[in-house]
Amino acid sequence: MEELEIINKEDNKLNKQNNNEIKANNDKKDKKNNNNNKNRKKQIFTIILVVVLLLVIVALAVYIFKQIKANNQEAPVQEEVVEQPQEVVVEEKSERVKKLEELKSINPEIVGILEIDGTNINYPVVQAKDNDYYLTHNYKKESSRDGALFLDKDYDFNKPSSNLLIYGHNNIGSKEMFVELLKYKSKDFYNDHKTIRYTTLDGEDEYEIISAFLSRVYYKSEKNVFRYYYFVDAKDEAEYNDFVQNAKKASLYKIDATASYGDQLMTLSTCEYSQEDGRFAVVARKIKKEDATNENKEAVNQ
Repeated sequence: MEELEIINKEDNKLNKQNNNEIKANNDKKDKKNNNNNKNRKKQIFTIILVVVLLLVIVALAVYIFKQIKANNQEAPVQEEVVEQPQEVVVEEKSERVKKLEELKSINPEIVGILEIDGTNINYPVVQAKDNDYYLTHNYKKESSRDGALFLDKDYDFNKPSSNLLIYGHNNIGSKEMFVELLKYKSKDFYNDHKTIRYTTLDGEDEYEIISAFLSRVYYKSEKNVFRYYYFVDAKDEAEYNDFVQNAKKASLYKIDATASYGDQLMTLSTCEYSQEDGRFAVVARKIKKEDATNENKEAVNQ
């Protein structure tokens, strides 16, 4: 019995050893399989990455090829455009503007040319740093009793100011400057000559007369009087409208035409001898290009 027990123990011991060896072998196989699986995954990932990179390279190459081809096709068209000179449309200057340019070469202080049909008023207009010099000098800066037509020194072309206030002599015995401006005392003359032409380097403009009136230089102590000769630039709409209303009210005769805030005004001022320090003034407003166009259309339709 003891021998059988010993034999069984030994058999059990052998079986246990065999089982352990089998288990160890299985573990080795499993580990080897796991390693093989990891290697396969790495290989698959590497293959996918290489394929993606190849596709990107191919797509980039195709894009670059198309761009080069497109540029080569556009190049001749661009060369043709460069070779063809572009036509520059230059508006032809009027004879009056050309004349003004010539006059400015004589005196840079000349700013325009004023013309009124039915009178001999067709003179350059100058502007100096004061309102005294051109009382005794003509537009060539020569000493002259009749002086020149001159724009008020405070008029600012950059803004521009509201009112082109232009002065000129009405000397007794002379026929120059604003002597014939007084023809506008007559409504009949006004009816036949309702506009004033004023030329600057920007072109020719027409001004529609809205008032013609007598006035005088007022004393400082006088209140509630119309000092038109102080109005160059309106500080606001109320001041502008006040000037227009006063000019219309003072007019020697009824004139339907008027001005609205924003219209460029022109006032021509000269001496008048029916009273002490008398003055005569004509006020006009600039006719806008669109207004002139509409008037022409209406005339054609009539």
